Amino acid sequence: MLIGGYAIGATQAIIYCRAEYPIAVRNAMRAIEQAEERGFLGQNILGSGFDCELTVRTGAGAFVCGEETALIASLEDRMGTPRPRPPFPAQSGVWGNPTNINNVETWANVPLVIRRGADWYASLGTEKSKGTKIFSLVGEVRNTGLVEVPMGMTLRELVFEIGGGALPGRQVKAVQSGGPSGGCIPARLFDLPVDYESLTQAGAIMGSGGLIVMDDQTCMVDVAKYFLAFLREESCGKCVPCREGIPRMLGILADITEGRGKESDLELLGKLGRMTKSASLCGLGQTAPNPLLSSLRYFRDEYEAHIRDHRCPAGVCRALIQYEIDPETCNGCGLCMEECPQGAISGERKQPHQIDQDKCIKCGLCFDACRFGAIVRA
Repeated sequence: MLIGGYAIGATQAIIYCRAEYPIAVRNAMRAIEQAEERGFLGQNILGSGFDCELTVRTGAGAFVCGEETALIASLEDRMGTPRPRPPFPAQSGVWGNPTNINNVETWANVPLVIRRGADWYASLGTEKSKGTKIFSLVGEVRNTGLVEVPMGMTLRELVFEIGGGALPGRQVKAVQSGGPSGGCIPARLFDLPVDYESLTQAGAIMGSGGLIVMDDQTCMVDVAKYFLAFLREESCGKCVPCREGIPRMLGILADITEGRGKESDLELLGKLGRMTKSASLCGLGQTAPNPLLSSLRYFRDEYEAHIRDHRCPAGVCRALIQYEIDPETCNGCGLCMEECPQGAISGERKQPHQIDQDKCIKCGLCFDACRFGAIVRA
């Protein structure tokens, strides 16, 4: 940041961090104190005539503050909501001053570029997406954690070579790239190179570098509903397309997962998603439909199964599943009866048991407990 400040003539630098990360805030403030003690910050740094102060500001945990104008508002102790542009932050930003905003991950590359040269940095990655990217690899995969890879590495290499592939007995189905407003990419497209252009064309985004691996026990309709529910809560409500579009899409998805979906819902969801993307004020609303539109694009058959057959292929949507006991397989061991929290299972020991569908809450504990495959999920 000091190098950037020196390059553009900025005398004030600010690290903005969410207050939920107290260890990161404490460490950053300690590093600033140490830099000041050694003369790396403040007035006439190292006798260069360059002055720069670096401070840490914390903000409330608002997803929308990832948008630069909302972040600036939060820095200025105002509600973190975006504003129309122009003026752009480079013209009028924090307290009306010209402001350069970059993610800490971007700043971390600056010393490397200076130390090893621009040609070295440009040799990493692809023609249009240079350097490396840090991903948070999580979900239904053997190896999870933070990984730094060169741009252009394929999703297949990321998920199977670094991540180790699916958990035992499972199959990787898709990944969601880009955080809560990222898109879902199916396994058949895993030879896609990870760069900004390729991910955008596939209906996803690079975003914050989140990479969630999903397996064959994941319902893509439920995934879209989950992320839209999060984004509804995080929307600031300032613009109509985002404020009204996200809850409307979420309501339709809830109907589909609860057995009330209609064929016409799929076309309506597509229209609502495209409208919200094109008309919203900031990046939150513009990317919020990504989980829906991408899952609808690549996993339309799952949506149709929910609507036409009233069936959740992954067995996730409780309203569309039913647990039954196969009397030919059940040996009456009683494990399922012990696990059932509702007392919905009855039967004599060593005799086939039964499930009272009126009491069953479809939690699936009996299904997981049965060692003999006697409980069927329909």
